[in-house]
Amino acid sequence: MSAKPVKALPIQFYPRLTKGRFNNWRVLMIIITQLIFFGLPWVHWQGQQAVWFDLARQQFFVFGINFWPQDFIYLMALMMAGAFALFFWSTLSGRIWCGYACPQTVYSTIMLWIDRLTEGSHTQRAKLDAAPWSVKKVLRKSSKHALMLLFCFWTGFSFVGYFSPIRDMAGALPTLSFGPIEWLWIFSYGSFTYVLAGLLREQVCKHMCPYARFQSAMFDQQTLVVAYDAVRGEPRGAQHKATAPQGDCVNCNICVQVCPVGIDIRQGLQYECIGCAACIDACDVVMDKIEKPRGLIRFTNEQNMQKPGAVGLSWQHLLRPRAALYGLAVVLVLAIASVSLMQRQPLKLDIARDRNILARETNRGWLENSYTLQLGNSSASEQHLELTVEGLPGVEIYSDEPVIALPAGSNRQITVRLEVAQSTGSVPIVFTAKSRNHPAWKVSAQSSFLAVK
Repeated sequence: MSAKPVKALPIQFYPRLTKGRFNNWRVLMIIITQLIFFGLPWVHWQGQQAVWFDLARQQFFVFGINFWPQDFIYLMALMMAGAFALFFWSTLSGRIWCGYACPQTVYSTIMLWIDRLTEGSHTQRAKLDAAPWSVKKVLRKSSKHALMLLFCFWTGFSFVGYFSPIRDMAGALPTLSFGPIEWLWIFSYGSFTYVLAGLLREQVCKHMCPYARFQSAMFDQQTLVVAYDAVRGEPRGAQHKATAPQGDCVNCNICVQVCPVGIDIRQGLQYECIGCAACIDACDVVMDKIEKPRGLIRFTNEQNMQKPGAVGLSWQHLLRPRAALYGLAVVLVLAIASVSLMQRQPLKLDIARDRNILARETNRGWLENSYTLQLGNSSASEQHLELTVEGLPGVEIYSDEPVIALPAGSNRQITVRLEVAQSTGSVPIVFTAKSRNHPAWKVSAQSSFLAVK
């Protein structure tokens, strides 16, 4: 008996929730990612918000480390490491990132839980949509969208909390007295969450996500993918109606009903598949009921597609050339960035000479040059700095502050005068600012002393 063709899915379909070991992993990843996203802005570190991107002062605070705009290289390193890590996992296990940790998948799953809470199971939701409008339908629909909008507002609020102190925003929450910029980003981020995860859902993964289009370039014969065992499963059909040799697939279509993007995995690997393994959990339940071995749908790779049993990750998968190169790239980028970060001086020093007056003669007949020093302290504590100058014998330094107090995470601009008994031409000099609190912290900058009036 030949397999019955699967009917095309309607534009609006209702994913069915399932249970199983892969679903448990997916729920765990949702909990972990959302605890990080929603909880991190509330964490305090050394008296201030642990992660705070202060755009107004152009400073980023990350667990006691202050980053300035000139430290953008570290953000680039983090983005490069993230890209290589994504390529690494895609080579090993396909679109497993999409199925378990992608924000679109995570938020779409949360919206599906809200559907289930307010409108019932997948069949109840379908019946509700098909039913004429009534008071019950209006209440269910309005409660669903109210919960979605409330969740989206909270995502927008938490997102803005990374850029504006979240505890101050929490104080303004009862009266909703946020600033216009804060309202703009809360509305923007919340609206995108509502439209993409609440309304479009699987359409984003199928038609809008660019990752689905180029992921095949990272696949090889050992990449783990979700696959249907056609040799074992075909021909499909109900076991109790079989009049000829029958495969293990009973054509229940549960694998299609639980798929969040609505594909039929029995038609082969498709670019829309996000590797969430919901179909594996659903099929295993059916196999248990009909007393057949699990694994009709399983994780496998092209090399083992025709062999029974699931395929897991091993050292051979990790050490194959493509995966090893991606993994090595991640390690190298993170190692170089970490070493650079550990050697990074928290003090900054920039110098500008007063170009209006190249040099002037003082009352005692000495030559004087004036300089403007821009000092920065990216550490989490106040620093007290001493200035020295090298390269000009007998030079004397004059400033309003012999010891410069520089608060944590701040910039200061001070004026310094250098005087010397005699000098000719242009003499290279080096300014050095050294911290009294941490003698190992010092920063230098070059300039010149001009003897031309």
